[in-house]
Amino acid sequence: MLLTNKRALKHRAMFRFKCLVRTHHGARDESYGCCMQQQDEQGRLGVYLSKNLPKAASRAFVDNLREISPRILPISELLRFMVVSLVRKMSKTQTSSEAGGGTKPVINFKTGVDHFCLHAGGKSEIDGVKLSLGLSEYDIEPSRMTLHRFGNRSASSLWYVLGYMEAKKRLKKGYRVLMKSFGAGFKCNSCVWEVVRDLDLGDANVWKDCVEGYPPVSMANPFMEKIGWINQEFDPDTFKIPE
Repeated sequence: MLLTNKRALKHRAMFRFKCLVRTHHGARDESYGCCMQQQDEQGRLGVYLSKNLPKAASRAFVDNLREISPRILPISELLRFMVVSLVRKMSKTQTSSEAGGGTKPVINFKTGVDHFCLHAGGKSEIDGVKLSLGLSEYDIEPSRMTLHRFGNRSASSLWYVLGYMEAKKRLKKGYRVLMKSFGAGFKCNSCVWEVVRDLDLGDANVWKDCVEGYPPVSMANPFMEKIGWINQEFDPDTFKIPE
Protein backbone atom coordinates (compact mmCIF):
# COMPACT_ATOMS: atom_id res chain seq x y z
CA MET A 1 0.00 0.00 0.00
CA LEU A 2 1.25 3.46 -0.89
CA LEU A 3 0.47 6.23 1.60
CA THR A 4 0.84 9.97 1.10
CA ASN A 5 -0.09 13.24 2.78
CA LYS A 6 0.32 15.32 -0.38
CA ARG A 7 -2.93 17.11 -1.17
CA ALA A 8 -1.98 17.30 -4.85
CA LEU A 9 -2.38 13.52 -5.09
CA LYS A 10 -5.76 13.28 -3.40
CA HIS A 11 -7.55 12.69 -6.72
CA ARG A 12 -5.67 9.36 -7.00
CA ALA A 13 -6.46 8.25 -3.47
CA MET A 14 -8.75 5.32 -2.68
CA PHE A 15 -9.09 5.87 1.08
CA ARG A 16 -8.67 8.61 3.67
CA PHE A 17 -7.09 7.59 6.96
CA LYS A 18 -9.35 8.63 9.86
CA CYS A 19 -7.95 7.28 13.15
CA LEU A 20 -5.78 4.59 14.73
CA VAL A 21 -5.79 2.97 18.18
CA ARG A 22 -2.90 0.67 19.09
CA THR A 23 -3.20 -1.41 22.25
CA HIS A 24 0.02 -3.08 23.41
CA HIS A 25 0.28 -5.20 26.56
CA GLY A 26 3.98 -6.05 26.36
CA ALA A 27 4.48 -4.86 29.93
CA ARG A 28 2.48 -7.89 31.16
CA ASP A 29 4.61 -11.02 31.35
CA GLU A 30 1.81 -13.39 30.33
CA SER A 31 0.92 -11.21 27.35
CA TYR A 32 4.53 -10.79 26.28
CA GLY A 33 5.25 -14.51 26.43
CA CYS A 34 2.02 -15.90 24.92
CA CYS A 35 3.22 -15.69 21.30
CA MET A 36 6.94 -15.87 20.57
CA GLN A 37 9.33 -17.08 17.90
CA GLN A 38 11.74 -19.63 19.33
CA GLN A 39 13.45 -22.97 18.73
CA ASP A 40 12.09 -26.34 19.82
CA GLU A 41 14.08 -29.22 21.36
CA GLN A 42 15.39 -30.21 17.90
CA GLY A 43 16.56 -26.68 17.15
CA ARG A 44 13.84 -25.98 14.60
CA LEU A 45 12.62 -22.38 14.54
CA GLY A 46 8.89 -21.84 14.94
CA VAL A 47 6.20 -19.86 16.73
CA TYR A 48 5.26 -20.81 20.29
CA LEU A 49 1.66 -20.18 21.40
CA SER A 50 0.96 -20.53 25.12
CA LYS A 51 -2.29 -21.37 26.88
CA ASN A 52 -2.47 -17.72 27.97
CA LEU A 53 -3.01 -16.55 24.37
CA PRO A 54 -6.86 -16.48 24.46
CA LYS A 55 -6.84 -14.56 27.74
CA ALA A 56 -4.23 -12.06 26.51
CA ALA A 57 -6.06 -11.60 23.20
CA SER A 58 -9.37 -11.00 24.96
CA ARG A 59 -7.88 -8.39 27.28
CA ALA A 60 -6.22 -6.49 24.43
CA PHE A 61 -9.38 -6.73 22.31
CA VAL A 62 -11.61 -5.27 25.03
CA ASP A 63 -9.18 -2.48 25.94
CA ASN A 64 -8.86 -1.53 22.28
CA LEU A 65 -12.63 -1.39 21.79
CA ARG A 66 -13.04 0.73 24.90
CA GLU A 67 -10.68 3.37 23.49
CA ILE A 68 -11.74 3.46 19.85
CA SER A 69 -15.53 3.38 20.39
CA PRO A 70 -15.87 7.07 21.37
CA ARG A 71 -13.87 8.08 18.30
CA ILE A 72 -15.98 6.32 15.68
CA LEU A 73 -19.51 5.99 17.08
CA PRO A 74 -22.20 8.71 17.15
CA ILE A 75 -23.13 10.26 20.49
CA SER A 76 -26.63 8.78 20.23
CA GLU A 77 -25.27 5.23 20.21
CA LEU A 78 -22.90 5.88 23.12
CA LEU A 79 -25.75 7.39 25.17
CA ARG A 80 -28.02 4.46 24.33
CA PHE A 81 -25.39 1.99 25.49
CA MET A 82 -24.81 3.92 28.73
CA VAL A 83 -28.54 4.04 29.52
CA VAL A 84 -29.08 0.35 28.77
CA SER A 85 -26.03 -0.58 30.86
CA LEU A 86 -27.23 1.55 33.77
CA VAL A 87 -30.74 0.09 33.68
CA ARG A 88 -29.34 -3.41 33.52
CA LYS A 89 -27.06 -2.75 36.47
CA MET A 90 -29.92 -1.37 38.57
CA SER A 91 -32.13 -4.35 37.77
CA LYS A 92 -29.58 -7.04 38.58
CA THR A 93 -31.25 -7.82 41.87
CA GLN A 94 -34.52 -8.63 40.12
CA THR A 95 -35.32 -11.75 38.14
CA SER A 96 -34.99 -11.79 34.37
CA SER A 97 -38.74 -12.13 33.94
CA GLU A 98 -39.43 -9.06 36.06
CA ALA A 99 -36.83 -6.70 34.72
CA GLY A 100 -35.51 -8.21 31.51
CA GLY A 101 -32.11 -8.51 33.13
CA GLY A 102 -31.14 -11.36 30.85
CA THR A 103 -30.42 -9.01 27.94
CA LYS A 104 -26.80 -7.98 27.65
CA PRO A 105 -26.17 -4.46 26.32
CA VAL A 106 -24.08 -4.50 23.14
CA ILE A 107 -22.69 -1.49 21.29
CA ASN A 108 -23.90 -1.36 17.69
CA PHE A 109 -20.73 -0.59 15.73
CA LYS A 110 -22.73 -0.49 12.51
CA THR A 111 -23.97 2.95 13.54
CA GLY A 112 -20.50 4.32 12.83
CA VAL A 113 -18.94 1.78 10.46
CA ASP A 114 -20.14 0.35 7.14
CA HIS A 115 -17.70 -2.53 6.66
CA PHE A 116 -15.46 -4.63 8.91
CA CYS A 117 -11.98 -5.65 7.77
CA LEU A 118 -10.98 -8.30 10.31
CA HIS A 119 -7.69 -10.12 10.76
CA ALA A 120 -8.08 -13.54 9.09
CA GLY A 121 -5.90 -15.35 11.61
CA GLY A 122 -8.19 -18.33 12.13
CA LYS A 123 -11.79 -19.52 12.20
CA SER A 124 -12.15 -19.21 15.98
CA GLU A 125 -10.72 -15.69 15.93
CA ILE A 126 -13.19 -14.57 13.24
CA ASP A 127 -16.11 -16.26 15.03
CA GLY A 128 -15.13 -14.65 18.33
CA VAL A 129 -14.98 -11.12 16.91
CA LYS A 130 -18.27 -11.71 15.10
CA LEU A 131 -19.93 -12.68 18.38
CA SER A 132 -18.48 -9.77 20.33
CA LEU A 133 -19.40 -7.08 17.80
CA GLY A 134 -22.77 -8.58 16.88
CA LEU A 135 -21.86 -8.94 13.21
CA SER A 136 -23.67 -10.85 10.46
CA GLU A 137 -22.26 -13.47 8.09
CA TYR A 138 -22.22 -10.78 5.39
CA ASP A 139 -19.99 -8.59 7.59
CA ILE A 140 -17.38 -11.29 8.14
CA GLU A 141 -17.60 -12.86 4.68
CA PRO A 142 -14.47 -11.04 3.39
CA SER A 143 -12.37 -12.33 6.31
CA ARG A 144 -13.76 -15.85 6.13
CA MET A 145 -13.20 -16.05 2.35
CA THR A 146 -9.66 -14.71 2.72
CA LEU A 147 -8.85 -17.43 5.24
CA HIS A 148 -10.41 -20.04 2.93
CA ARG A 149 -8.54 -18.89 -0.19
CA PHE A 150 -5.16 -17.67 1.10
CA GLY A 151 -4.88 -19.05 4.64
CA ASN A 152 -3.41 -17.11 7.56
CA ARG A 153 -1.25 -14.38 6.02
CA SER A 154 -0.62 -12.76 9.40
CA ALA A 155 -1.02 -8.96 9.43
CA SER A 156 -1.00 -8.74 5.63
CA SER A 157 -4.30 -10.67 5.54
CA LEU A 158 -6.05 -7.33 6.14
CA TRP A 159 -5.20 -6.17 2.62
CA TYR A 160 -6.52 -9.43 1.14
CA VAL A 161 -9.76 -8.84 3.06
CA LEU A 162 -9.95 -5.25 1.80
CA GLY A 163 -9.22 -6.49 -1.71
CA TYR A 164 -12.17 -8.88 -1.49
CA MET A 165 -14.51 -5.99 -0.64
CA GLU A 166 -13.14 -4.05 -3.60
CA ALA A 167 -13.44 -7.02 -5.99
CA LYS A 168 -17.05 -7.52 -4.87
CA LYS A 169 -17.71 -3.80 -5.52
CA ARG A 170 -18.88 -3.18 -1.97
CA LEU A 171 -16.83 -0.04 -1.32
CA LYS A 172 -18.65 3.15 -2.22
CA LYS A 173 -17.74 6.79 -1.67
CA GLY A 174 -18.27 7.86 1.94
CA TYR A 175 -18.29 4.34 3.41
CA ARG A 176 -16.17 3.77 6.50
CA VAL A 177 -14.16 0.59 7.07
CA LEU A 178 -13.03 -0.59 10.50
CA MET A 179 -9.79 -2.56 10.22
CA LYS A 180 -8.82 -4.70 13.23
CA SER A 181 -5.82 -6.97 13.72
CA PHE A 182 -4.06 -8.98 16.41
CA GLY A 183 -0.40 -9.82 16.87
CA ALA A 184 2.40 -10.84 19.18
CA GLY A 185 3.24 -8.46 21.98
CA PHE A 186 0.40 -9.00 22.75
CA LYS A 187 -1.29 -6.28 20.74
CA CYS A 188 -4.57 -5.34 19.12
CA ASN A 189 -4.70 -2.56 16.53
CA SER A 190 -7.71 -0.82 15.02
CA CYS A 191 -7.97 1.88 12.39
CA VAL A 192 -10.74 3.45 10.31
CA TRP A 193 -10.57 4.26 6.60
CA GLU A 194 -13.03 6.38 4.65
CA VAL A 195 -13.62 5.50 0.98
CA VAL A 196 -13.07 8.70 -1.03
CA ARG A 197 -14.40 7.44 -4.38
CA ASP A 198 -16.44 4.51 -5.64
CA LEU A 199 -14.19 1.49 -5.96
CA ASP A 200 -15.68 -0.53 -8.80
CA LEU A 201 -12.45 -1.99 -10.14
CA GLY A 202 -13.99 -5.43 -10.04
CA ASP A 203 -11.42 -8.17 -10.60
CA ALA A 204 -8.37 -5.90 -10.89
CA ASN A 205 -6.59 -7.22 -7.80
CA VAL A 206 -5.35 -10.44 -6.18
CA TRP A 207 -8.87 -11.91 -6.32
CA LYS A 208 -9.18 -11.55 -10.11
CA ASP A 209 -8.81 -15.26 -10.87
CA CYS A 210 -11.37 -16.57 -8.37
CA VAL A 211 -13.69 -13.89 -6.98
CA GLU A 212 -16.62 -15.09 -9.10
CA GLY A 213 -16.54 -18.39 -7.22
CA TYR A 214 -16.85 -16.77 -3.79
CA PRO A 215 -18.50 -17.37 -1.47
CA PRO A 216 -18.48 -21.11 -2.32
CA VAL A 217 -21.60 -23.26 -1.93
CA SER A 218 -19.94 -25.26 0.85
CA MET A 219 -17.25 -24.26 3.33
CA ALA A 220 -16.77 -27.84 4.57
CA ASN A 221 -13.15 -28.52 5.48
CA PRO A 222 -11.99 -31.91 4.13
CA PHE A 223 -9.25 -32.02 6.78
CA MET A 224 -11.60 -31.43 9.74
CA GLU A 225 -11.83 -35.11 10.65
CA LYS A 226 -8.07 -35.33 10.95
CA ILE A 227 -7.21 -31.99 12.59
CA GLY A 228 -10.56 -30.76 13.91
CA TRP A 229 -9.34 -31.21 17.47
CA ILE A 230 -7.38 -27.95 17.15
CA ASN A 231 -10.62 -25.94 17.47
CA GLN A 232 -11.20 -27.49 20.88
CA GLU A 233 -8.08 -25.74 22.14
CA PHE A 234 -9.42 -22.26 21.36
CA ASP A 235 -12.77 -21.12 22.72
CA PRO A 236 -14.31 -18.22 20.70
CA ASP A 237 -16.11 -17.10 23.86
CA THR A 238 -12.76 -15.79 25.15
CA PHE A 239 -13.16 -12.87 22.73
CA LYS A 240 -16.56 -11.92 24.11
CA ILE A 241 -16.84 -8.53 25.78
CA PRO A 242 -17.13 -9.26 29.53
CA GLU A 243 -20.27 -8.16 31.32
